Amino acid sequence: MTDPKASFKQQALDYHEFPSPGKISVELTTAAENAKDLALAYSPGVAEPVRAIAENPDDAYRYTAKGNLVGVISNGTAILGLGNLGPLASKPVMEGKALLFKRFAGIDAIDIEVTHRTTQDFINTVANIAETFGGINLEDIKAPECFEIEQALIERCDIPVFHDDQHGTAIVTAAGMLNALDIRNKDIADVKIVCMGAGAAAIACMELIIKCGAQRENIYMLDSKGVIHTRRSDLNEYKQLFANNTDKRTLQEVISGADVFVGVSGPDLLTADDLQLMAENPVVLACSNPDPEIRPEVAKAARSDVIMATGRSDYPNQVNNVLCFPFIFRGALDVRASAINDEMKIAAVEAIRQLAKEPVPESVLVSAGVDKLEFGPDYIIPKPLDPRLCQRIARAVAEAAVESGVARIDLPANYMAD
Repeated sequence: MTDPKASFKQQALDYHEFPSPGKISVELTTAAENAKDLALAYSPGVAEPVRAIAENPDDAYRYTAKGNLVGVISNGTAILGLGNLGPLASKPVMEGKALLFKRFAGIDAIDIEVTHRTTQDFINTVANIAETFGGINLEDIKAPECFEIEQALIERCDIPVFHDDQHGTAIVTAAGMLNALDIRNKDIADVKIVCMGAGAAAIACMELIIKCGAQRENIYMLDSKGVIHTRRSDLNEYKQLFANNTDKRTLQEVISGADVFVGVSGPDLLTADDLQLMAENPVVLACSNPDPEIRPEVAKAARSDVIMATGRSDYPNQVNNVLCFPFIFRGALDVRASAINDEMKIAAVEAIRQLAKEPVPESVLVSAGVDKLEFGPDYIIPKPLDPRLCQRIARAVAEAAVESGVARIDLPANYMAD
């Protein structure tokens, strides 16, 4: 009998090798067929846009691909669930990110893998090439360095800089959590939340749900040493933000009576017995990939009232960054935003939330392989292949950019109209 895992491994390797190595290429967007074309494309014709841009830098958006180009940049220190395998090993993931940008939002993306000695070296490298792009997507950079890197680049660059492992995860998690709480008639301001994990994604998730109405004192975060509390002396500045003034030290102590569990840690860390300790109608977002903190079948056998989400596509309610990051950049690029701010992130959360409450097109049902999808415990967030995502999220993000003052141009007429 063929080993399914071995078969899938070979399929994955073949996918990346054939028909040509990798997943992306460069294509021409204009004619290059004769001597006149070449004279316009390069010498002497290229001198004209050069002079125009030198006189007015904004003309780079008129005469080059800058306005639809994202740099997908990593140092390979936190690759998926595989850890620190280095810049070159991260290249397939970064190419994959470029593929998703193109497939879902029509955005051109180039992957860049950076070898560096210090965090400052990485910051300087990215800042020094930033003018090439309309936006920068940071990826697979370990905590806590990722926080320093992103903040420094936001300050130094006048284009959007977005660490998707943090904010993409946070946006989709927040949308799913808020919708699940709506279904259970619970108020985000009142619920007790347990977060298993204290890395980049966990901290970003909790910060965003606070901006969406959660109370910091109602959040209990755990790392590999247990509950993060005020009497610990081993906390970095980011974990300190979630140091709870409590005598509780274990998962079992803090999860008792909790309304929400968010897992961004590792497989099988939440047991059926732990789940039994949670409040009535619990919400569990077990986002560890590929294996969640608790499998849905285990959770539902333990609690019939649980609303369950994972990062996997073979279960309902997939928390997947592709639900938002291509479309956030689409909206940001289309108004030439200088940053992706909190207003734009919250706009994306709301757009995702509302789309899940609408009737689902037949094409989405077909792609999902189901007969019906309607807002409820098994459908709290849209499916990744929903074609409405780009229109809804990009428009919401672009409008938020204009309203919050980070857009350089107004929304184009009839932008992403129905």
